[in-house]
Amino acid sequence: MLILSGCTQSDRLTVVKAVAAGVPALDPFFDEKSGLGVDAEVRGERPRGGLQQGNTPGLYGGSRKQGACDVDRLKEFLNDPKNRQKAREWARVVEISPDAIDEYVDRLTPVLLRHDTLVQNHDYKKGRAVAYDALLEAGIAVLVNDQGLPAVKCSCGNPLRTFQGDTDKISVRFEDGNKKWPSFREESVVSVEPSPTKLDRLALVDVDDTDKGLDRPVGTDGSEDRTFGAGDEATEEPGTSPDPGSTSPTETSTDTATPSDPTETDPAETEPVEPPTSPADRRLTDTPSPPTPTGTKPAEPSTPTSTDSTSPPSDDPSRTSSSPPTSDPVTSEPVTSAPVTSSAPVTSEPATDAPVSGDPAPSAV
Repeated sequence: MLILSGCTQSDRLTVVKAVAAGVPALDPFFDEKSGLGVDAEVRGERPRGGLQQGNTPGLYGGSRKQGACDVDRLKEFLNDPKNRQKAREWARVVEISPDAIDEYVDRLTPVLLRHDTLVQNHDYKKGRAVAYDALLEAGIAVLVNDQGLPAVKCSCGNPLRTFQGDTDKISVRFEDGNKKWPSFREESVVSVEPSPTKLDRLALVDVDDTDKGLDRPVGTDGSEDRTFGAGDEATEEPGTSPDPGSTSPTETSTDTATPSDPTETDPAETEPVEPPTSPADRRLTDTPSPPTPTGTKPAEPSTPTSTDSTSPPSDDPSRTSSSPPTSDPVTSEPVTSAPVTSSAPVTSEPATDAPVSGDPAPSAV
């Protein structure tokens, strides 16, 4: 009974073939040295193993150095008449028609795996795509689809599918030149499940500077990335008020230190305004992958209005256009601020108020 029970338990384990970064496959769709893509070294913490949704901020990494995946070359290979059979099998795996390959590939996004990731990989043998379960090492370059799922292994063009096994019941085999990498921990292995909705952009960790993130639109090669992190507001959506937590410490302290009218709310007592956190803590939570950042809080009407309306012009367009300068008296600015005649419209002052300068009211009009 015990022996049979042990055999049954072992049969439930899914055999997974380890695929180390930089190690060529034995039967790839395309030659690993053909220039389709290159893997990278990725350092950093490993997450708790298990399922991760494809829209999880920081699940993948990116680099401002382009070249991890050459999408144009992949399309060229798949459209080459000499590779017609490979293209048919490739399209069959990703469940599209061969005629739709270009359109499909154009929607994919190059990223770097930050975690050892389970996938269903495919060899090309005797004119057929042969599936096998694989564990891709962190640092391997892949193309992901608009639900955040790995779709192509860049270095060889192999199509990828979602791993269907249980992440807690796997047996990883290190063979064919794929030696166990030092950071391997079976409990940290990740399997990616699709995002509930299609993504417009991905929130990546910059593997060259982990204190910053990269906001990468889906279907781009990295040339349109915007960085975010300490002192960088590149990911703010047009038309929204700046998030106090996303500005640099210097800008935040300058805004709150500006003298204000006694009737206004003291900036130190304003609940929604949070002090800036460290870059590592907020580099991703302020800018999730869906189009609308989840970390953005509505700014208090009084604070940004009073400070932005009379302070000197700023290079940041989002701060100068967040609200019209009509709510505060001009006399709330310090003497050292810009003259009233150049920083605020004359119409913002009631005609009956005492003039700011020594000129009579008619001459101001």
